Amino acid sequence: MPLKLEIVTPEAKVFSDTIDSVVIPTLAGEIGILPGHIPLLTQVEDGELRVTKGTETSRLVIGAGFAEIDGDVVRVLAENAINEEKIDESAVEAALKRAEKEIREAKEMDPQQLEHLQSLIRYSGVQLAIKRRQS
Repeated sequence: MPLKLEIVTPEAKVFSDTIDSVVIPTLAGEIGILPGHIPLLTQVEDGELRVTKGTETSRLVIGAGFAEIDGDVVRVLAENAINEEKIDESAVEAALKRAEKEIREAKEMDPQQLEHLQSLIRYSGVQLAIKRRQS
């Protein structure tokens, strides 16, 4: 029996399909999910999420969030998520530079704003690493 994977961000449902397996980046490292996995709720870390369906493996860049495994349904709720093919390298580089500059130039910064910018930097770094590895 296949898995049902849903990846949702505050903006949209980014992915919804039946798959064979998924590897999710978590705070404790990557976890692989196959059909019949035990119920689990785990914190997701910025990183690469790999989806296998048949002989195809696709990659998504995922932002921080949570993953819930319940039966053969995997739900990922993340701040951000993007398919590898949709990554715009120049836009990501520009966003990364803006965030780094904002951190460098800030005399005082609200801790929440700092965490947001640091998360943006991590997410951008993963996007660039995945995009450049495939080129």
